[in-house]
Amino acid sequence: MILEKSEEIVRSIGKVLIGKENVIKKVLMAVYAKGNVLLEDTPGVGKTTLALAFAKALGLDFKRVQFTPDTMPSDITGFTVYNGETGEFDYKQGAIVCNLFMGDEINRASAKTQSALLEAMEENSVTVDGVTHRLPNPFICIATQNPVGSSGTQPLPESQLDRFMVKLSIGYPDAEEQAEILRRHQSSDPIDALVKITDRDTLVEIQNYLGSVKISDDIIDYMVALCEETRRHPLIELGVSPRGLLALSRMVRACAILSERDYVVPADVKEVFCDVCAHRIILLPRAKLEGLTPRSILKKVLENTPAPSMGRK
Repeated sequence: MILEKSEEIVRSIGKVLIGKENVIKKVLMAVYAKGNVLLEDTPGVGKTTLALAFAKALGLDFKRVQFTPDTMPSDITGFTVYNGETGEFDYKQGAIVCNLFMGDEINRASAKTQSALLEAMEENSVTVDGVTHRLPNPFICIATQNPVGSSGTQPLPESQLDRFMVKLSIGYPDAEEQAEILRRHQSSDPIDALVKITDRDTLVEIQNYLGSVKISDDIIDYMVALCEETRRHPLIELGVSPRGLLALSRMVRACAILSERDYVVPADVKEVFCDVCAHRIILLPRAKLEGLTPRSILKKVLENTPAPSMGRK
């Protein structure tokens, strides 16, 4: 049932975001793994469209905030106002109170506003004036940032980057895919035809099922070895944290689910390792001078770290 639903979701969203099936699958894995997604790409490639399509296909309550330098933390978390009739303070919900929250161009907000997301992404709650309010279940944050043009931006600190389960890039479609996009937009917007495929309760069931997917000791040792290698690599200043390792363990389970397995194999780890870990490491200046990127280094780590011959005992 999960595989059928997943294939239908990927197929339906693929009609909106042409030629980006791999990205759609990775976002769906993160959703199944209760993770948040950071999309970093140039304007106009479909970042907002992707988030809206997922909200419609999954039947989720969706809210979007366009981050700017004057966006306040209270716009995100909400605020309290005095009620003269009751003599108490009433909580007025912020935009974060939803199932799928999209923070558009998150790096254009102030550091104080960015930090307002930390508790929500990590604990699924917000605290306003000393009172903690739970967010709806499920809760997913999809944030975007534009790497082109750094004027007026506030780079995300490592502590906040670590809250995102994966960092993905959509990229430009090829010529054939662009032609197909034009054909599909001639009469209407394809996202208008997108229908709900599943609902919140089913999604929560899938998220809870994730814990039953088995990870053998060999696979655990393999994932630990990969993360350990990032901590002693001569070109990496800061390696993958234990939180990153936990995120990797959830993503590989979600990857197994999409392959209709209840156990993890080495191919699952290789499939998502760079997506989970590239934004969690900091390179030494020498690596940047040599033109290396976090992904290129992590691909070498994968090549040089022996994978277990069998993913299940």
